[in-house]
Amino acid sequence: MGALVIGRVRADARLVAGATSFLQITLFTILGVVLAYLLAAASGPLCDNWLTVVDKRLGFDWPAIFALADKLPKPILLIAGIAYHSLVLQMVACVLVLAGTGRLARLQRTMAAAILAGGVTVLVSGLLPATGNLFDPDHYRQLWGSVAWGDRGLVRGLRDGSIRQLDLSHMTGIVSFPSYHAALTVILLWGLYPLARLRVPAAIWAGLTILATPLFGGHYAVDVLAGLLLAIVALSVARGLATPVTDRDGMRRRGRRATEAVRTSGLNGRMHGVEVIR
Repeated sequence: MGALVIGRVRADARLVAGATSFLQITLFTILGVVLAYLLAAASGPLCDNWLTVVDKRLGFDWPAIFALADKLPKPILLIAGIAYHSLVLQMVACVLVLAGTGRLARLQRTMAAAILAGGVTVLVSGLLPATGNLFDPDHYRQLWGSVAWGDRGLVRGLRDGSIRQLDLSHMTGIVSFPSYHAALTVILLWGLYPLARLRVPAAIWAGLTILATPLFGGHYAVDVLAGLLLAIVALSVARGLATPVTDRDGMRRRGRRATEAVRTSGLNGRMHGVEVIR
């Protein structure tokens, strides 16, 4: 909030845009988690059975996949786990980079898509509740429990009524279908894509985050696929919702067009002069 005030006093559009984005995403996260808890407490039967069936029809044998993942070198599992749990850091980096480089229109659309996708995720997950693609880490040598495994008691308590108080000091997302992790990762990658130096590493990290989502988030494959589709739709809708903003890229494009217009006008004038002389 202080950064927002300072930015307005200094008339610093970049600082205002960055601070506004952080404020928006923070407020949405709090409201979204609260709404997810309320919907979980009032939701109907779990949909894990049909999500499992869909995954099997798509060719995903999760017991075999988990067994294979358990044989991976520990450094690979560690990197994948860090990638999955780095989503908040990815969001912060995206806001700082886009605001710092003056890509304010792209920042605005990225935040609009992120909030839109998050809202849809919470609502759909409330209508189609699921505990997640769970596995018991005690049955494996290297794998540790997923987020969904750790939250299974919370979900159960919200559904059976044994939990009726929100612990604001420990709020976690309990959505399953679609995967907001997958959706937000794609949206943030889209936001950073114009930056040539960050394009490749951002794409690699995003891909690793998405691949790690079923294992460390406890998601089904269909959750991830739905999240990817949701990201595309959210970005498309956000394009119409975003308020026109003048950013550095826009000024460059307009500057180039103006320069080209002046050059064309001058060229036409010289050509016209030649014709008159003739």
